[in-house]
Amino acid sequence: MATKQFSYDRIPYLIVFDDDSDYRDTYGGVTESVVLESFLMRPKDVPSDTVIVFMHPIGGGAYLPMSNALPRAGHHVIYCNSRYRGVDSALIMEKVVQDLGACVRDARERWGYTNVVLAGWSGGGALSLYYQQQAQEPTVTHTPAGDPFDMAALELQPADGVMLLAAHVSRHGTLTEWMDASVVDENDPDERDPELDLYNPDNPNRPPYTEEFLVRYRQAQVARNRRITTWVKKTLADLRSRGHTLEERGFVTHGTMADPRWLDLSLDPNDREPGCYLGDPQVVNNGPVALARFSTLRSWLSQWSYDDAHGDGPRCAADLRVPTLVIGNSADNACTPSHTQRLYEAVGHPDKTMHTVQGATHYYSGPDQGPKLAEAVSVITEWMGDRGWAKTL
Repeated sequence: MATKQFSYDRIPYLIVFDDDSDYRDTYGGVTESVVLESFLMRPKDVPSDTVIVFMHPIGGGAYLPMSNALPRAGHHVIYCNSRYRGVDSALIMEKVVQDLGACVRDARERWGYTNVVLAGWSGGGALSLYYQQQAQEPTVTHTPAGDPFDMAALELQPADGVMLLAAHVSRHGTLTEWMDASVVDENDPDERDPELDLYNPDNPNRPPYTEEFLVRYRQAQVARNRRITTWVKKTLADLRSRGHTLEERGFVTHGTMADPRWLDLSLDPNDREPGCYLGDPQVVNNGPVALARFSTLRSWLSQWSYDDAHGDGPRCAADLRVPTLVIGNSADNACTPSHTQRLYEAVGHPDKTMHTVQGATHYYSGPDQGPKLAEAVSVITEWMGDRGWAKTL
């Protein structure tokens, strides 16, 4: 395992490009431009022709353990925030792909890197896969809401490799697996099916859950996602039929943090502790900080709709034409083993590698996580070196 550590410079910079959207869905800044906050973490006196690029749909990872451990190990790293930094209520995944494309182009044209390796951490995994799929062969011409969005016109530059690090399959897939299946009235989150309410002490269905219950629960989750999608499409169609082609509506989705795996550790088993990555799932289930709590109509279809969202990790992974590394963490309570396995199995390129870091949590945070993080970085370093991407000039 590599032990040499490097000091590095953190260089903040901006990527700016024109925003020709018919509808502006971000607040503040210069309205006719997209401005992406970016950081280049460059090891001192370690030149390289290769850069690792991170982007998450809602960003915020420039100071996470992984994105800082890599430059300490001698890798050049860019962490670029999307235009939706910290707020995903109006997020359009197609626009995030555009943002990532601007970052990849900038890494080559401004900073002079020959090779770009995408690092899809957590929710950045499906984003990286969606980007790479469309950069290789653009097929998307409209957002799931039907708004024009020509991926071919963006002239996205394909990356040279993809890493999926503690990644889940997609935002819409993860939301659906986490949705509270007991909610039967979206306008009244207290109206619930008691036999599907995981947090109801009177529910006869208790951990360990039966297979019969789990099938019923998972089917109810998908059905709930589809009910919301049906309402979204109807509302959007009603607005358009009245000539309000650019109008939007915001809405709240309660009960989005109720995955049986958080209460029954025998499901999708690993070394995780009970609960979810945000704490007590019963508390966060209706709290303000959770997946899809606040959304617009277009955003729901683009990032949360089970049937309509384009950024599906396994579907996009099947089209990969570049080497791919998949790293899972065995104590992860956000991205459980089935997600890691599904992504790995879906990768269509023959050069694919999977590694599980035993005992590692989602963020590699905690007093015992240093060696786990070091192991992951060592695997990345070896994988990149074997493909000629870790060499210095």
